[in-house]
Amino acid sequence: MNAKLIKEQLLIFVKSLAMGSINAIPGVSSGTVAMITGIFERIINALKSFDLTALRLLLKGNFRELIRHIDLIFILIVLFGNLIGIISFARLLEILFRYYPIYVWSYFFGLVFASVFLLGNTIKKWNVGTVVAFIAGAAIAVYILIAASGTENDSFWYLMLCGAVAICCMILPGTSGAFVLLLMGNYKLIMIEAVNYGRFEILLPFIAGAVAGLLPFSHFLSWLLKRFHALTMAVLTGFILGSLGMLWPWKISILEMLGGKEKVVGYEWYLPQMNTELTFAIVYCILGILTIYMIELLARKGIRK
Repeated sequence: MNAKLIKEQLLIFVKSLAMGSINAIPGVSSGTVAMITGIFERIINALKSFDLTALRLLLKGNFRELIRHIDLIFILIVLFGNLIGIISFARLLEILFRYYPIYVWSYFFGLVFASVFLLGNTIKKWNVGTVVAFIAGAAIAVYILIAASGTENDSFWYLMLCGAVAICCMILPGTSGAFVLLLMGNYKLIMIEAVNYGRFEILLPFIAGAVAGLLPFSHFLSWLLKRFHALTMAVLTGFILGSLGMLWPWKISILEMLGGKEKVVGYEWYLPQMNTELTFAIVYCILGILTIYMIELLARKGIRK
């Protein structure tokens, strides 16, 4: 293996490390980071290469050609980099949530609030259809928020569903897999508890769902965006806007004993007091907004190149 190839693979690993770190943050799209770093198209092409040709090569035992066809070395580096990034950042987030929950939620609120405008800008022309789709997406999110309030669920099939949905959102620019996990109630369970403490009874069904759902979900979402791009983006934009209540920093968790374990089953929201904490929370919220703005700016520069 020559030095140039090693350097190239090391660079891919560093880019994947950045993707993994971003994957752990609700509101920031790792797909956008992939676009900024120039590996997004290669990731999509690698996913699409799992086709009939790959199956034929596998059945023939032509493994060398199969590895080349599916870009296996690249995929493994990306997966490993993402894994290390997620594990490293999950530990940091656990500490931040323990000591500075208001500030963490404020930063996340700013991230997602800015993402609403980011996604909305992808819709070239607003009309009756897109407005209705936007309202429908917001209404669904508000209903889920009120009815379920992000109830934690560690059942096997629900964890698989979380994996399938989150992995697709992780690879799409503008959407956040971590935010989807937050809405589904399993963000802390999966991204912090399971990752930090090696809870494989949580991680294995989640990973299984991600693997099983990646190809069919990614193709379905690709078809949706190709055929109904404006409507799809309008629904997503409305959904994210309607879900902002989940990120409201000033809330109290409602806990109940379920299956012998204390779980979050809802939240009680309240208004903040005018104090120093509120001032810092606003600052962190603004930092979240600026983070999205800078990422989008870098993404545009990357696309122009």
